[in-house]
Amino acid sequence: MKRPHPALVLTDEVARALRDGAPVVALESTIISHGMPYPQNVQTAVEVETIVRELGATPATIAVLDGHARVGLDAEALELLATNPDISKVSVRDLPYAIARGTHGATTVAATMRLASLAGIGVFVTGGLGGVHRGAQQTFDTSADLTELATTNMAVVSAGVNSLLDIGLTLEALETLGVPVLAYGTDEFPAFFSRRSGHPAPMRVDSPQEVAAVMAAKWDLGIGGGLLVACPIPAEDEIPADEINHIIEQALADMAARSVHGKDATPFLLGRIVEMTGGASLTANIALVKNNARFGSQVAAAYAALRR
Repeated sequence: MKRPHPALVLTDEVARALRDGAPVVALESTIISHGMPYPQNVQTAVEVETIVRELGATPATIAVLDGHARVGLDAEALELLATNPDISKVSVRDLPYAIARGTHGATTVAATMRLASLAGIGVFVTGGLGGVHRGAQQTFDTSADLTELATTNMAVVSAGVNSLLDIGLTLEALETLGVPVLAYGTDEFPAFFSRRSGHPAPMRVDSPQEVAAVMAAKWDLGIGGGLLVACPIPAEDEIPADEINHIIEQALADMAARSVHGKDATPFLLGRIVEMTGGASLTANIALVKNNARFGSQVAAAYAALRR
């Protein structure tokens, strides 16, 4: 078992699970502070942790609080992340700054991956992976999630990549970076709010045990870096692609008109889409995160069983 990095602060629950070789699922905190409004954000965080526990794994929500990299949070910390307006959005590049200054920070997908890996966790559940933004040919706007996934040993379970992105270019970038992309139960890569993206899935798996086997084979071969497990939103919860795409285009136009960019872009777009869909996108977002938590917990259990 990999020993957690000494700079991390683990809850007793997480430390015990890691010591015993039990399944642990990492969870990000940006979705709490910057991805959903209150009180849905904290309600969803608590419900997702409950799902993970019910499926026999230990949830490890990750954040920087008072300059400490925390792996596993209590109810008070989740409430703080959900309500404090001064919580910054912390990616990998921001971790040293936030820790050195003793501030609070909600970890992005990339930062959560890095800290989870330092703790010895191999499975991470999120909503959607970041990627290549639309118009990146001019702006060079590409998420640090991709480079982190290429270098950090982590199975990231998501509903594909965020549908606000250029999905085709994101898949090309993942191929270039050597990241295996596994789609669960489908031959088409999912698009976050929608089950269909129009892009074929590079690889297909049909069980958590298959995912665990790929994880083990990759890392046993000494091939570093992670893999993406794309888990489609349940059919009853999706917003069809032809319905959501024109809303996304309008939200992108609004963002450009207001000159919003960088780390503020995704929170702005998600909030605008919630407004334009009358809350339907928030409902879909919550549903897909819970669905990912269910499958991710099963993957973590299957991988832990392989390693016993």
